Amino acid sequence: MALPRKVLLKKVSKLESKELEKYKIDLLHLPDFDKLLDGVYIARCPTPTECFNRRDLIRIFNAIAKEIYGNSSECPTVVGFGSFVMDMYTTGSDLDLSINFGNPSVQFPREKKIQTLRKFAKKFYSLQRKGHVTSIQTVMSARVPIVKVIDYGTRIECDLSVENWDGILKSELVHVISAIDDRFQKLSFLMKAWAKANGINSSKDRTLNSLSIISLVAFHLQTRQPPILPPFSLLFKDGTDPANVRKNVDSFLNYGKGNEESLALLFVTLMIKLASVEKLWQKGLCASVYEGSWTSKTWDSCCGTISVEDFTERSENVSRAVGVEEVKKIYDCIHRSIVGLLFFLDGKMPAPELEELLFGSVGVATLKSTDKNEATTSNSPTVHRPDQTKKMRSSHNSEEAHVKSQQQGQQTTQEWGWSGLVNGLNLQHVAP
Repeated sequence: MALPRKVLLKKVSKLESKELEKYKIDLLHLPDFDKLLDGVYIARCPTPTECFNRRDLIRIFNAIAKEIYGNSSECPTVVGFGSFVMDMYTTGSDLDLSINFGNPSVQFPREKKIQTLRKFAKKFYSLQRKGHVTSIQTVMSARVPIVKVIDYGTRIECDLSVENWDGILKSELVHVISAIDDRFQKLSFLMKAWAKANGINSSKDRTLNSLSIISLVAFHLQTRQPPILPPFSLLFKDGTDPANVRKNVDSFLNYGKGNEESLALLFVTLMIKLASVEKLWQKGLCASVYEGSWTSKTWDSCCGTISVEDFTERSENVSRAVGVEEVKKIYDCIHRSIVGLLFFLDGKMPAPELEELLFGSVGVATLKSTDKNEATTSNSPTVHRPDQTKKMRSSHNSEEAHVKSQQQGQQTTQEWGWSGLVNGLNLQHVAP
């Protein structure tokens, strides 16, 4: 049963103060933790080439759409959203894509979404036989049906949904709001890296999805003293159209300049904030980014395992996927991380050991594949694979083009696992 908001606010304040007192932060070693976080951020930030790879994949998916539907007015447009649009993606992040047919105000039936995804999946299976893609998965029973496919050349996993206007809107809004203070983007990036390294960043596995993590970061910045971000209600006073929000954001630039807290301090205090409210979620506690404060809320008369209010659809809990057993895993990770941080800040743990505890190894990542015989990747995607040479476009100066594009931080289509595909698309109507 949910407690009244005033009661919860009083308990939150008391518990957070108690936790801060319990976990006294040694400021002497905070600059060392800032240095560690800077290193993690730089090491995991995607290169210009990796950005270009994703943009080119979006172009290629639009070519595939034309191959399936022809150049008729019924041909959809494929657009990116999610972490790529928010500029909070890492080298190994998935690429979220939405297949859009028209107006976001027009309801698109679920059956038609599934039908559309099956058309794309059919095309992907034919491309898989030619060696262009791998690891195709169809997840039609999910709340948002998707098709997953991995580009063989870059190893980028692409998740396709249909008419995902909500995801597109939220991604654009987060990107726009990030301009207020760069600590929002950086702390979100680091918290996502932390959650992913510790296996707690997957709604499929009933842990925290990326929007929950980003919302909790925004909430933490809103509730610092002085605040670093304003309540989103002030930014949405003219609605949630990104153009209007951008105008409002302009008047809040450097809103948090009075708060000089470093990323290190914000990272530590966010962990402690989350630890302090562990037992209050079941009492109806909810983080409202829209209001910029804690509130009391139930969902269908039930308290959420973790409650984070959706900032564009306030009747929704963006953390609804978190399971009862999985929340224990999340909090085991939070407590373990706090202990490691305190040991480090007390000079009792070396930086490499803390980095391993919080973020895992940079250089080791498992390929996203259902094939158990697949090898493992390095810390960056393979863009020019020896076994892909036969699939590349023939060009007398391909070597020179490759070197030049690498120097410019870009990639030409001939270096892709999809290259043969692009060359082979005749862009004529193919009956589904």
